[in-house]
Formats: sequence, C-alpha cells, structure tokens
Amino acid sequence: MAHTFEELVEKQRAADQAHATVQALRSKGDPPAYETAWQVWRDLAQDVRGAVTVHAQEQGAVRAGVELAVKKVVRHTV
Repeated sequence: MAHTFEELVEKQRAADQAHATVQALRSKGDPPAYETAWQVWRDLAQDVRGAVTVHAQEQGAVRAGVELAVKKVVRHTV
C-alpha cells in the first residue's frame, strides 16, 4: 500500500508516542502494562519500517534517507 510522506510522519509520531509510554511505564512496577505498551510500540515501529520501505521503493529513493527525513520532521518540529 502506498503511503504519502505525511502518512509516514504520522506513523512515526504514533510510534514515538508509544515509545514514550513504554519509557514512562518502565519504572512504574506494572509488568502487564509495560508488556502491553511494549508490544504496541513494537507493532507501530514495525509498521513504520514497512511503510518507509515501500515508500522508498515507490519513489526510487534510498530507504535510509526516507527514514532519516521522516524522523527529522517528527523530532525537530517545534
């Protein structure tokens, strides 16, 4: 399935938010909540990687370059 660059950015934002939740739960002493959050993060991150790969192939771009561009937009937006 084709993804626009904007969709990749939104997917990365969701994965980053899920990662923040995992980090917050790490020290809370609630293993079931941590495990659930970790699985959500893992699934979202996997979805991002797959979407970036497809997008790069469709655009004839280098996958690592697309991933870097997505992360730059997500993590450097003020």
